[in-house]
Amino acid sequence: MSETSTADERIQVLEAITDTALGHLGPGKVMETILGRVREVMGVDTATVLRFDPEAQLLRAVAASGIEEEVYQDVQITLGAGFAGRVAAERRPVILDHVDQTTVVNALLWERGLRALLGVPMMAGDDLVGVLHVGSVTPREFTEADVDLLRLVAARIALAVQIDVSTADRAAASALQRSLLPGRLPDVDGMQFAARYVPGTEPGVGGDWYDLFPLPGDRFGIVMGDVAGHGLNAAVIMGRIRSALRAYALESDDPAEVLSKLDRKVHHFEPGALATVVYGLMSASRDSVAISLAGHLPPVLAMRDRPSVFVDAPVDPPIGVTGVKRRRTDIDLPPGSVLALYTDGLVERRDHLIDVGLRRLADVITAEPPGVVCARVMAALVGSTPAQDDIALLVARRDPN
Repeated sequence: MSETSTADERIQVLEAITDTALGHLGPGKVMETILGRVREVMGVDTATVLRFDPEAQLLRAVAASGIEEEVYQDVQITLGAGFAGRVAAERRPVILDHVDQTTVVNALLWERGLRALLGVPMMAGDDLVGVLHVGSVTPREFTEADVDLLRLVAARIALAVQIDVSTADRAAASALQRSLLPGRLPDVDGMQFAARYVPGTEPGVGGDWYDLFPLPGDRFGIVMGDVAGHGLNAAVIMGRIRSALRAYALESDDPAEVLSKLDRKVHHFEPGALATVVYGLMSASRDSVAISLAGHLPPVLAMRDRPSVFVDAPVDPPIGVTGVKRRRTDIDLPPGSVLALYTDGLVERRDHLIDVGLRRLADVITAEPPGVVCARVMAALVGSTPAQDDIALLVARRDPN
């Protein structure tokens, strides 16, 4: 290969991967289009992108040209196994001039008749995004120039893969989280409710949620929680915790016991997950609520003709920390009183201590209709500034006599 032809190929590859027309395509189509152009420029017969799943420690085919079966059949390669697994594990280019079951684990490659393979890792800084490899059905000696060209393509596709994953995860997490929030707050005799939920502007949806549900004996449960972390995984864990808490609430009249059972469940089935939760059980008479706090900020209680206060209740460790005795606190709710539950996104800001936000919150919560309280709280603590973290607010008011 002459220096002139190498330079020409490099220019062609650069044009192929920086074409402004690609901006009008979705991430998946971008990868397919680039792979098709790379096959033409490099004179290869196949090109495949495998995305790395760090949790499962495997590579999965997500785009291909000339060997689309890899995607259609959901080819998966364990990290370190075979050709692509070796590229990923060693994070360096690998060239094969002999393709069969002794050198690759994916039978589609030798069944396609490939005689030579070149693979390079797709990186984002120090993080492995996946593997890009190309193949030829005729004997071929891939050169250092070929390696450099494929590395250029891998860098471009790594960006497309990251965008694709981020967009898909955020959309799925947002849809899941919204579906698990009450679409309409229930009608409960003797009570009024209002709520607000605002997703944060930081990358990745969080695991904030609130819940209201009826229980036997004309009682009902009231919940506010926040799963540690962001993204789809946090939203999935949030959904599981929400469902489990509802089930345990049917089994026990003690909020502390409900959270203890929830704690054991999370510790066993979601090891490493953490969540703060406040769970309250409202009495049938509506004159009291029993609550238990698992690492969560205390609710605010407002009564007529009195300053609002934070509920005086012990804060036990978050859900996911086992071996602790969880405690219950009973709170009187006089007629017209308001109980406000919230997540830390409402009161935490980067430019001031959380105590400042808590004081502002207590100052604006009064014994008024829940809709009025929610509007006042959001105006005072959010205003015209986009929320960095997710915000959840749930306000309950006992009917005045």
